[in-house]
Amino acid sequence: MKPPSTLFLKTHIPSSLLLLTFSKGTRNAKLPHNFCFCKTIQTSSYEEVTKGSYVPTLEKIKENTNNNILEKPSRTMESVGAFQKLPIVMPSVDILGSAMKKARRISPTQGIVNIAKREKNKGAKQLDALMKELAVPLRTYVENFPNKTRLHPYERSLIELTLGDGYYEKVLGKVDGLRKRVVSVGKEHASHCAKSTTKREAVERLNEGLKKIEESFGQEMKVVDDLLNIAKTLRAMPVINLETSTLCLVGAPNVGKSSLVHVLSTGKPEVCNYPFTTRGILMGHIIFNYQKFQVTDTPGLLKRHDEDRNNLEKLTLAVLSHLPTAILYVHDLSGECGTSPSDQFSIYKEIKERFPAHLWLDVVSKADLLKTSPVVYATEDPSLTDHELEKYRKSGPDGAINVSVTTQKGLHELKNRVHELLNLQMTKIKDISNNQEK
Repeated sequence: MKPPSTLFLKTHIPSSLLLLTFSKGTRNAKLPHNFCFCKTIQTSSYEEVTKGSYVPTLEKIKENTNNNILEKPSRTMESVGAFQKLPIVMPSVDILGSAMKKARRISPTQGIVNIAKREKNKGAKQLDALMKELAVPLRTYVENFPNKTRLHPYERSLIELTLGDGYYEKVLGKVDGLRKRVVSVGKEHASHCAKSTTKREAVERLNEGLKKIEESFGQEMKVVDDLLNIAKTLRAMPVINLETSTLCLVGAPNVGKSSLVHVLSTGKPEVCNYPFTTRGILMGHIIFNYQKFQVTDTPGLLKRHDEDRNNLEKLTLAVLSHLPTAILYVHDLSGECGTSPSDQFSIYKEIKERFPAHLWLDVVSKADLLKTSPVVYATEDPSLTDHELEKYRKSGPDGAINVSVTTQKGLHELKNRVHELLNLQMTKIKDISNNQEK
């Protein structure tokens, strides 16, 4: 079975930084160490991935904060980290080779004098041993890989968006089917061998059984390697601590999110002047006054309907939907990012309306490139004279901080505001957690 493209990542990652990125030239990287995200994967489970907010609505927070009481959320705060508990999957050739060696070492039961009986006893025991050595690991994998429906919504989204909808369950189902076939063939030939009447017949049935079991396993052994690749991919996913404040950078492609992550955190994203530099989710940490917070860079969002969004955009929406994050929304009004200010404004309003409960901070990046006259793209409708849009073209949303990584403008203020935002988010998380325990 041909596996779909997956979200890949180098495995030797420091504990302080978990990076999911897609560097130039890695599209054809080999599997054992480098994993790459294929942006063409599409899934039919989008509504489950992106709908629903993880935190209470903004109105409820304001109302209850005034009374010093936080509304109990409708959904309990589930745990994450299931991917790091996945069992180690052995390559299929190693499972088969080890099983054959162990089976061949099986001796007949002591005390059997008759040569024919001793040979058929040995044959039946070796076939039974081979069957078990192949079936037990497969059963262990099926039992210890988690049921997707019981995972945290964020991790469930990652499975669907990186492996393809239904691929995870399909591979596990085929592994279990392989186990059942091996058990069936093994029992059948062990029984035949046990009914042998001569030494020669026992040896022939033993050899035939060994061959049939090996063939039965070999025909579908590739699914074990598919499961191995799934385990590697999922185990390499960034781990989110739900009890620690997380800052999520959001915006259109190439607006400068990765540059700000580089300035604010330990994360080292690829920073290039072309759209969709961020090919996955990058996790880093921000440290303020000995406090450690999380920061995540996400793929850029484009102006289009949900059904037209690619899996990169769905990853961003999955983070916002299922994780308790504060949002640092990045705007680029310089005309350098490739997305017009009017399109950015539309995207901004959509995200703002979709996630009203998230704490929020707006940033206008590339302040050194801003011009006196607002940027208007040739492809834009010249009849757009909306007052709010015209105001946005000039200075961005109300209260936005103008920053420039090149000239350092506004970075000190940005860091202070981010620190305040993350402290508020930390208080919010603690209040929700305490309320759940009551």
